[in-house]
Amino acid sequence: MPPETLDTAPPQSTPTPRPLKGFWSLIVVQMQGAFSDNTLKWLVSFLVLESSFSKDDRDLWFVLVVPLLFSIPFLLFSIPGGYFADRYSKRTITLATKCLELITVTLATYALATDHLMLSVACLFLLSSQAAIFGPTKYALLPELLPKEKLSWGNGIIELTTLLSAILAALGAGYLARIFHGRQVWSGVVLLALSAFGLLFAFGIDKLPAAHTSRKFQWNFAGELYREVKHMREDRILFTAVIANTFFWFLGSLLLLNIVLYATDILRVDEVHSSYLLAGLSLGIGIGSFLAGLASGGHIEFGMLLPGIAVMATMAALLSIPGLTFLTVLLLLAFLGLAGGFFVVPINAAIQHRPHPDEKGRTIAAANLLSFIGIALQPVAQYTMIHLGHPDPAHIFLISALMSVVMAVVLLRMMPDLWKSTLGWTRLRPRVTL
Repeated sequence: MPPETLDTAPPQSTPTPRPLKGFWSLIVVQMQGAFSDNTLKWLVSFLVLESSFSKDDRDLWFVLVVPLLFSIPFLLFSIPGGYFADRYSKRTITLATKCLELITVTLATYALATDHLMLSVACLFLLSSQAAIFGPTKYALLPELLPKEKLSWGNGIIELTTLLSAILAALGAGYLARIFHGRQVWSGVVLLALSAFGLLFAFGIDKLPAAHTSRKFQWNFAGELYREVKHMREDRILFTAVIANTFFWFLGSLLLLNIVLYATDILRVDEVHSSYLLAGLSLGIGIGSFLAGLASGGHIEFGMLLPGIAVMATMAALLSIPGLTFLTVLLLLAFLGLAGGFFVVPINAAIQHRPHPDEKGRTIAAANLLSFIGIALQPVAQYTMIHLGHPDPAHIFLISALMSVVMAVVLLRMMPDLWKSTLGWTRLRPRVTL
């Protein structure tokens, strides 16, 4: 059983430091994939809005069906993605998923050109499935492409670039839908060019051996998840990081939903200003992740968790105050996201570093699956609220603050050394890091 103190890591072989060319190739591949996935999601959503559906059917597809088809693949294919990440070379899996993406985008181009909604939705599901399979490989590649002292830095880079890609995709899809209105085949051509670009950069990832060539595929995904969670609990630091990661994504999905409701019901602003608020939170997380990687000082710095979640709770509580201006809300959301970046970077780094090398894929897959269970509940909750009536969004911010406080207490109970780590990072006592 691995040790549970914060100043040690589980015994495992240290990979030979590699040039950063493979890491930057992975960053480009990930950025392109995140941009293309989210762009197609929005283009399909625009098809729904322009369809001849009744208002109820349009709400059903726009609010519930399309977001679920985008998120459900991560529930179905994260565990198989972890198997592939362990069983085969991660470079091979990356190339295979990019080839699958190229085929899917070709089909999506035809669907967009013919305004075939059902085929477009099917392509969105397939593209999201490819991303779900690639997810464990992406994160398991980081500790193989980077030395430990650069792992937090690498996580900051990948979180920042992924969020930037998602933001640009929302803006880019609107631009493509407008300039290519009635001839969406050209939007498909743009996505095809991007997929080919991503495949080209995938060849720049280092050739790496498979971590666990004898691993057997398990068809019982629920049983596999149960066994993996049970195994993770043997390492208190790892299990604490997984619980914190699950909470982060649950809270993030709740806040993204609530921001739209707050902008509409409280601030009374249009969709453009709502997108500014969403971008403020997302950019805050990305910039916070980048700064957290720099502030880690070559360590996996758990001392950032408590300050991060404390600031998150404070900003969420302030957002519940009535009478706030748009600019004030934007700044509070940006600082909330900034604190979220400091919270999530050491969590991701620990999840990638703690498992034994031949178990990284399955561990990351289980962590991804747990986080996407919370994310997948978002469209269900949003659609339910549409029909049952919206709660006061300001109260949801206050509830989010209270949940953050409760989670901080839970994390402290799971890992009491967090106090020492926090005091060390804030220079109030000697450093205690992973």
